[in-house]
Amino acid sequence: MNLRLSVIFRTYLQLVAVIVLAWPPTAGIAAQEGAIRFQLASQQQTSLSAEIAANILKLPFKDGDLFREGQLLVEFDCSLLQAQLNKAEATAEVARQTLTVNVRLAELNSISNLEVDQAKARVKETEAEATAMRVMVSKCSLKAPFNGRIAKLQVDLHQYATIGKPLMDILDADRLEVRLIVPSRWLSWLKPGSRFSIQIEELGRTYQARVIRLGARIDPVSQSLPITGEIEGNHGELLSGMSGWANFNKAKR
Repeated sequence: MNLRLSVIFRTYLQLVAVIVLAWPPTAGIAAQEGAIRFQLASQQQTSLSAEIAANILKLPFKDGDLFREGQLLVEFDCSLLQAQLNKAEATAEVARQTLTVNVRLAELNSISNLEVDQAKARVKETEAEATAMRVMVSKCSLKAPFNGRIAKLQVDLHQYATIGKPLMDILDADRLEVRLIVPSRWLSWLKPGSRFSIQIEELGRTYQARVIRLGARIDPVSQSLPITGEIEGNHGELLSGMSGWANFNKAKR
């Protein structure tokens, strides 16, 4: 019985090997013909997080909305922080006035130089506290670092945000890159500036592109190299995440 099972198992392995060897290697054929899968990705994309703990007071944009650099993305309720800043600034002003009085008294030999030095140190301390509070208050409004689009909103209006809580994912909607992986043997003819065409599956349209950057390292297992390209011209219909086939036949010739 064991011998019979062994024979059956060996025959099964042989059949699997034949099927694997006979199966058409689609990716390999595509690469040989100059066609490679690609994906569009934004040159800039990031996830914004809360730097203070507070309620969200304003959230003017929703998923998919476009925004311009410098526009308000999130505003927090910072009434408590503002009050603390006012207190810190008032304390610093009192310290400065005290120093002024102590300096005058020292000139009249009414107090020691030690008391003047202590007053100076107090001014530095209170001004540092006021500066720290101004930095905290500056975190109450979060503005767009570049022109872009809301990729994913992760909070709601009036929600309480803690420090480090993800607020939204944003990306640059204007500058998209074509990212793909090509066989390393293509380096014999593929260079920065090489032109190729891409077909966007979601739109069924073809665009012209060119290589702008080659990867820094070849994968030793797959013998492949990541490259980056850019689409020629401006096309507002293109979105990050779209994919399709890139054709390098003309570039190869």
